Amino acid sequence: MSVQERKERERGVRERLIVATARELAEQQGWDAVTTRRLAERIEYSQPVLYSHFRGKREIIGAVALEGAAEMAAALRAATSAADGPPARVTALARAYLAFAVRNPAVYDAMFQLDGGLAFAAEETPEPLKDAFAALLETLGEVAGDGVHPGLFTEVFWASLHGLATLTRAGRLPPGDAERRAELLVERLAVL
Repeated sequence: MSVQERKERERGVRERLIVATARELAEQQGWDAVTTRRLAERIEYSQPVLYSHFRGKREIIGAVALEGAAEMAAALRAATSAADGPPARVTALARAYLAFAVRNPAVYDAMFQLDGGLAFAAEETPEPLKDAFAALLETLGEVAGDGVHPGLFTEVFWASLHGLATLTRAGRLPPGDAERRAELLVERLAVL
Protein backbone atom coordinates (compact mmCIF):
# COMPACT_ATOMS: atom_id res chain seq x y z
CA MET A 1 0.00 0.00 0.00
CA SER A 2 1.37 3.38 -0.98
CA VAL A 3 1.71 6.26 1.47
CA GLN A 4 -1.06 8.10 -0.38
CA GLU A 5 -3.42 5.12 -0.14
CA ARG A 6 -2.71 4.76 3.56
CA LYS A 7 -3.39 8.47 4.15
CA GLU A 8 -6.66 8.25 2.22
CA ARG A 9 -7.71 5.19 4.20
CA GLU A 10 -6.87 6.92 7.48
CA ARG A 11 -8.79 10.01 6.34
CA GLY A 12 -11.82 7.85 5.59
CA VAL A 13 -11.59 6.21 9.01
CA ARG A 14 -11.42 9.62 10.73
CA GLU A 15 -14.37 10.90 8.68
CA ARG A 16 -16.50 7.86 9.58
CA LEU A 17 -15.55 8.31 13.24
CA ILE A 18 -16.61 11.97 13.18
CA VAL A 19 -19.96 11.11 11.59
CA ALA A 20 -20.60 8.16 13.93
CA THR A 21 -19.71 10.25 16.99
CA ALA A 22 -21.92 13.15 15.87
CA ARG A 23 -24.76 10.75 15.26
CA GLU A 24 -24.33 9.07 18.65
CA LEU A 25 -24.16 12.39 20.47
CA ALA A 26 -27.23 13.71 18.61
CA GLU A 27 -29.22 10.56 19.38
CA GLN A 28 -28.27 10.80 23.07
CA GLN A 29 -28.55 14.55 23.67
CA GLY A 30 -29.99 16.20 20.56
CA TRP A 31 -28.36 18.13 17.76
CA ASP A 32 -27.78 21.20 19.94
CA ALA A 33 -25.23 19.13 21.87
CA VAL A 34 -23.23 18.44 18.69
CA THR A 35 -20.47 21.02 18.46
CA THR A 36 -17.05 20.75 16.90
CA ARG A 37 -15.50 21.25 20.34
CA ARG A 38 -17.45 18.34 21.87
CA LEU A 39 -16.77 16.15 18.84
CA ALA A 40 -13.07 16.92 19.01
CA GLU A 41 -13.01 16.02 22.69
CA ARG A 42 -14.90 12.76 22.17
CA ILE A 43 -12.82 11.50 19.27
CA GLU A 44 -9.58 12.92 20.67
CA TYR A 45 -8.65 14.97 17.64
CA SER A 46 -8.16 18.70 17.45
CA GLN A 47 -10.84 20.97 16.05
CA PRO A 48 -8.62 21.79 13.04
CA VAL A 49 -8.62 18.05 12.19
CA LEU A 50 -12.44 18.10 12.20
CA TYR A 51 -12.41 21.18 9.99
CA SER A 52 -10.08 19.42 7.57
CA HIS A 53 -12.94 16.94 6.97
CA PHE A 54 -16.03 19.11 7.39
CA ARG A 55 -16.38 22.88 7.19
CA GLY A 56 -18.70 22.80 10.17
CA LYS A 57 -21.74 21.30 11.79
CA ARG A 58 -23.89 21.80 8.70
CA GLU A 59 -21.69 19.47 6.65
CA ILE A 60 -21.63 16.93 9.47
CA ILE A 61 -25.44 16.98 9.55
CA GLY A 62 -25.38 16.45 5.78
CA ALA A 63 -23.07 13.46 6.13
CA VAL A 64 -25.35 11.94 8.79
CA ALA A 65 -28.34 12.56 6.51
CA LEU A 66 -26.69 10.77 3.59
CA GLU A 67 -25.79 7.81 5.80
CA GLY A 68 -29.34 7.75 7.14
CA ALA A 69 -30.84 7.88 3.64
CA ALA A 70 -28.83 4.82 2.64
CA GLU A 71 -29.95 2.99 5.79
CA MET A 72 -33.57 3.95 5.26
CA ALA A 73 -33.51 2.79 1.64
CA ALA A 74 -32.13 -0.57 2.75
CA ALA A 75 -34.75 -0.89 5.51
CA LEU A 76 -37.59 -0.07 3.11
CA ARG A 77 -36.37 -2.54 0.51
CA ALA A 78 -35.90 -5.27 3.10
CA ALA A 79 -39.40 -4.75 4.45
CA THR A 80 -41.07 -4.69 1.04
CA SER A 81 -39.12 -7.63 -0.36
CA ALA A 82 -40.52 -9.86 2.37
CA ALA A 83 -44.13 -8.87 1.55
CA ASP A 84 -46.33 -10.64 -0.98
CA GLY A 85 -48.34 -8.45 -3.36
CA PRO A 86 -48.79 -4.67 -3.69
CA PRO A 87 -51.09 -4.18 -0.65
CA ALA A 88 -48.72 -6.01 1.66
CA ARG A 89 -45.70 -4.19 0.20
CA VAL A 90 -47.28 -0.75 0.73
CA THR A 91 -48.22 -1.66 4.30
CA ALA A 92 -44.71 -2.97 4.96
CA LEU A 93 -43.23 0.19 3.45
CA ALA A 94 -45.34 2.48 5.65
CA ARG A 95 -44.51 0.52 8.79
CA ALA A 96 -40.79 0.39 7.97
CA TYR A 97 -40.67 4.13 7.25
CA LEU A 98 -42.42 5.06 10.49
CA ALA A 99 -40.31 2.58 12.47
CA PHE A 100 -37.12 4.08 11.01
CA ALA A 101 -38.21 7.55 12.15
CA VAL A 102 -38.92 6.27 15.67
CA ARG A 103 -35.66 4.27 15.96
CA ASN A 104 -33.44 7.03 14.55
CA PRO A 105 -34.86 10.41 15.63
CA ALA A 106 -31.65 12.42 15.28
CA VAL A 107 -30.85 10.85 11.92
CA TYR A 108 -34.41 11.49 10.75
CA ASP A 109 -34.05 15.13 11.81
CA ALA A 110 -30.75 15.38 9.92
CA MET A 111 -32.45 13.97 6.84
CA PHE A 112 -35.61 16.06 6.85
CA GLN A 113 -35.66 18.79 9.50
CA LEU A 114 -32.17 20.28 9.70
CA ASP A 115 -30.08 22.13 7.16
CA GLY A 116 -27.37 19.74 6.05
CA GLY A 117 -26.64 21.72 2.90
CA LEU A 118 -28.10 18.99 0.68
CA ALA A 119 -30.20 19.59 -2.41
CA PHE A 120 -33.49 17.72 -2.65
CA ALA A 121 -35.51 17.19 -5.81
CA ALA A 122 -32.80 18.68 -7.99
CA GLU A 123 -30.20 17.56 -10.49
CA GLU A 124 -27.48 17.87 -7.84
CA THR A 125 -29.33 15.79 -5.26
CA PRO A 126 -26.82 13.32 -3.79
CA GLU A 127 -27.24 9.70 -4.82
CA PRO A 128 -28.22 8.35 -1.37
CA LEU A 129 -31.18 10.76 -1.26
CA LYS A 130 -32.22 9.80 -4.78
CA ASP A 131 -31.97 6.13 -3.83
CA ALA A 132 -34.12 6.60 -0.72
CA PHE A 133 -36.82 8.17 -2.89
CA ALA A 134 -36.40 5.35 -5.41
CA ALA A 135 -36.98 2.84 -2.59
CA LEU A 136 -40.34 4.52 -1.96
CA LEU A 137 -41.16 4.78 -5.66
CA GLU A 138 -40.44 1.09 -6.35
CA THR A 139 -43.37 0.08 -4.17
CA LEU A 140 -45.67 3.08 -4.42
CA GLY A 141 -45.40 3.30 -8.19
CA GLU A 142 -47.22 -0.04 -8.33
CA VAL A 143 -50.33 1.44 -6.71
CA ALA A 144 -50.38 4.99 -8.07
CA GLY A 145 -53.41 4.26 -10.20
CA ASP A 146 -54.36 4.95 -13.78
CA GLY A 147 -53.54 8.43 -14.97
CA VAL A 148 -51.56 9.28 -11.83
CA HIS A 149 -47.86 10.03 -12.21
CA PRO A 150 -46.01 7.50 -9.98
CA GLY A 151 -43.48 10.08 -8.80
CA LEU A 152 -46.18 12.55 -7.84
CA PHE A 153 -48.13 9.86 -5.98
CA THR A 154 -44.95 8.82 -4.18
CA GLU A 155 -44.33 12.44 -3.10
CA VAL A 156 -47.85 12.73 -1.66
CA PHE A 157 -47.63 9.39 0.14
CA TRP A 158 -44.16 10.24 1.45
CA ALA A 159 -45.41 13.62 2.68
CA SER A 160 -48.19 11.82 4.54
CA LEU A 161 -45.73 9.40 6.14
CA HIS A 162 -43.45 12.28 7.08
CA GLY A 163 -46.37 14.14 8.61
CA LEU A 164 -47.35 11.13 10.68
CA ALA A 165 -43.77 10.58 11.82
CA THR A 166 -43.20 14.23 12.68
CA LEU A 167 -46.51 14.85 14.44
CA THR A 168 -46.24 11.63 16.43
CA ARG A 169 -42.67 12.38 17.53
CA ALA A 170 -43.68 15.90 18.53
CA GLY A 171 -46.46 14.54 20.74
CA ARG A 172 -49.13 16.16 18.58
CA LEU A 173 -50.85 12.82 17.94
CA PRO A 174 -51.66 10.21 20.59
CA PRO A 175 -49.03 7.46 20.41
CA GLY A 176 -51.48 4.58 20.87
CA ASP A 177 -53.00 4.92 17.40
CA ALA A 178 -49.78 4.99 15.36
CA GLU A 179 -50.33 1.55 13.82
CA ARG A 180 -53.95 2.33 12.90
CA ARG A 181 -52.92 5.64 11.29
CA ALA A 182 -50.47 3.80 9.05
CA GLU A 183 -53.14 1.28 8.08
CA LEU A 184 -55.64 4.03 7.36
CA LEU A 185 -53.12 5.86 5.21
CA VAL A 186 -52.49 2.72 3.19
CA GLU A 187 -56.18 1.87 2.89
CA ARG A 188 -57.36 5.34 1.87
CA LEU A 189 -54.47 6.92 0.02
CA ALA A 190 -53.18 3.89 -1.79
CA VAL A 191 -56.75 2.72 -2.54
CA LEU A 192 -55.81 -0.93 -2.48
